[in-house]
Amino acid sequence: MVTNVVIGQNLITGQTITNAPVKAPTPANKSETATSELRASNQAQSATNTFAVSSFQTPDFQTIPVNDPSLVPDLQKHHITYTGRANNPMSGILLAWIVPIAIMFFLWRFLSRRMTGLGQSVLGFGSSRAKLISEQPAKVVFNDVAGCDEAKHDLQEVVAFLKDPGRYNTLGATIPKGILLIGPPGTGKTLLARAVAGEAKVPFFFISGSDFVEMFVGVGAARVRDLFEKAKSKAPCIVFIDELDAVGRQRGVRIGAVNDEREQTLNQLLVGMDGFEANAGIIILAATNRPEVLDPALLRPGRFDRHVVVDVPDLEGRLAILKLHARGKQLAANIDLRKIAAQTPGLAGADLANVVNEAALAAATRNALEITQFDLENAVERVVAGPERRSRRLSDEEKTRVAYHETGHALVAYLSKNADPVHKISIIPRGRAALGYTMQLPTRDQYLMSRSALLDRIRVQLAGRAAEEVVFDEISTGAENDLQQATGLARQMVAMFGMSERVGLAYCARRDDSYLPGGPAQRDCSEETAREIDEEVKKILSNAYVEARTLLQQHRQSLEQIARELLEREVMDAATFKDLLHHMETAQAA
Repeated sequence: MVTNVVIGQNLITGQTITNAPVKAPTPANKSETATSELRASNQAQSATNTFAVSSFQTPDFQTIPVNDPSLVPDLQKHHITYTGRANNPMSGILLAWIVPIAIMFFLWRFLSRRMTGLGQSVLGFGSSRAKLISEQPAKVVFNDVAGCDEAKHDLQEVVAFLKDPGRYNTLGATIPKGILLIGPPGTGKTLLARAVAGEAKVPFFFISGSDFVEMFVGVGAARVRDLFEKAKSKAPCIVFIDELDAVGRQRGVRIGAVNDEREQTLNQLLVGMDGFEANAGIIILAATNRPEVLDPALLRPGRFDRHVVVDVPDLEGRLAILKLHARGKQLAANIDLRKIAAQTPGLAGADLANVVNEAALAAATRNALEITQFDLENAVERVVAGPERRSRRLSDEEKTRVAYHETGHALVAYLSKNADPVHKISIIPRGRAALGYTMQLPTRDQYLMSRSALLDRIRVQLAGRAAEEVVFDEISTGAENDLQQATGLARQMVAMFGMSERVGLAYCARRDDSYLPGGPAQRDCSEETAREIDEEVKKILSNAYVEARTLLQQHRQSLEQIARELLEREVMDAATFKDLLHHMETAQAA
């Protein structure tokens, strides 16, 4: 039977008992009967006027209330205890207003962070993305930068001004507001800028030129203004803009909305640099490897008026860089870093750091306790020519052809007076397309080359194809890269170096002043002159090829013997190559 009932506005709950009801004892007289009726009436009246929250245990049943006026009289009739419960009015307000507003607020915050990226809010879309790098934890100084002594000397004035500006103010001198670091990729321009800040012990702001350019017009200009405000609050300080050409390109070259955004950003950068007071303690450093595309207004006095060239290091510079990156590495006692520096002409500081790291990885792979000279030399070949590809299986015929091809390069180089000495010959495939290679290393850094040295270089490049023709009486596709390099060098001799009697001293090509490698030269001559240049290039290549083929025919025995030895060894160093030639020369003289 039902014992307790709670009547609410939205739900009716109650409890039941399953045992049989116990009948009340029959009263002995009328007085007891009257007393029982009075007690039941009082209990019913008390239950009717009570609207407290029930305290009984978990209900056994629940149902939806209906508009039944006879419900309460029925409960009273059956002597069932019941209570009423009124709903809290605040719960309706909470569900109808506060909860939806809270959900919309958190949804807006989530979408705003996703849209802006990098944790920026929508309201901070135009704020600068410059990173303030603290130099206290890991300070970079000039001793941590090697191979660019001239650049460090040019930047000493900036360091001295940031340390003691009063000395310059007394003499009326003004330090340049902007300093442009120019050089090929990987030469250490960013590291040099951090070293300036580390030496001067001032805050260092770092930002890339591409961080200013956005799809929306005006955002880049706002970020430039915000950057200068931050720099003024931290003065004296250094602001470094990497890849300045991304925002400082010459105006009016391109057409479109992107160009409008870039021009507005550039205009704001120019105005901001003019807004700095003299000797305000804010130095703008920028780096680029494409100075030819910069706007002339950036390079005028008062802005980026000082240019510091950070070029690829020479022999002593490469040696200093190798020693710098060898710190903290376990090197063998017989390591000769000068020899490694001599084997890496033209490599930048980042390339040399990669060489040392590749050597350390190779030593760790074979569970060695120290880095050997062999590891470093293999690392140089890996960086220059690519990793070995022993999985590329060549047929015996192809392997023999590659051996004669590389032997032809090495033998003509040995027989040419002005060619670089042979360092190594290999018929192990490397990189994407090289099936073999002949490595030549100069004895010193060369800044000028004579006409005879250039002709010897072309002759060596064509000697591989000539060796195939001499031995097999048929040529292959293996000389593609050789022909490309030889043709380019011959064209430079005729069109740029004035080394052709027919074309004369006319400079018939134009090349942008770029530090990026592989930039093509544009023709700057008439059609008739271009035809004469092509004829002269063909003449130089034909003569060099005939000379290389003649040398190989005269030394056919040496070609055959060295090629057979190379097939057995697969790799031949300079000492073995010279010993074989010396032995054959001694045998022929006897």
